Amino acid sequence: MTALPARDNRITRRSWLLAGLVIPLSRARAAAEPLLHVSFDGDNIHVAAPSLHFLTGKPLERLRDAATVVFLSQLTLYNDAFITPFRRNPERIVVSYDLWEEKFAVSIPGPAARSTSHLEAAQAEAWVIDGLAISALGMDPSRPFWLKFELHATNPSDLYKLVGDSGISVSVLIEMVTRQRGADNSHFTLMAGPLRLADLPRTPRAPRIG
Repeated sequence: MTALPARDNRITRRSWLLAGLVIPLSRARAAAEPLLHVSFDGDNIHVAAPSLHFLTGKPLERLRDAATVVFLSQLTLYNDAFITPFRRNPERIVVSYDLWEEKFAVSIPGPAARSTSHLEAAQAEAWVIDGLAISALGMDPSRPFWLKFELHATNPSDLYKLVGDSGISVSVLIEMVTRQRGADNSHFTLMAGPLRLADLPRTPRAPRIG
């Protein structure tokens, strides 16, 4: 068998070296991306994203300037790979910051209003996301579905469109969450699927989401 020229041997060794470097970097990048964990309590689908941090950047600057920051979230269920939505649950999340205690307070207005305070940033983020859910009423446990979670900080000017004399406009809330956001806003989108209710880990039953 004819030996390969020395230059080809060097290229081969370099190729293997580069391959060895690229694989760990790719794995590290994938590990750094926030993941959406999905569970089911028998009535509602719940989400968790332990590695997602949204109290950063511009929203955090505004909070430390004593401003209240409103985030909009939305959970959307799809019959297919994020093409045909069949159920949405948008919510408004109000965050404030106590400059003296350096703690966060969070409230989620609505029929099932809830609030908490005196939290570190990571605790406030976890409280928000762990409390989000969407009804699974009428869903076939064996049928695949897809789930998208969206979260973004609003501009102060957006609030005038969102809150009117009759309260929160659900149609405006959905439109504001789903439209493309500008570079100044923090926007996060996490997706999971295909999933089946029958395969999801079970969590303790919570109040039913409408």
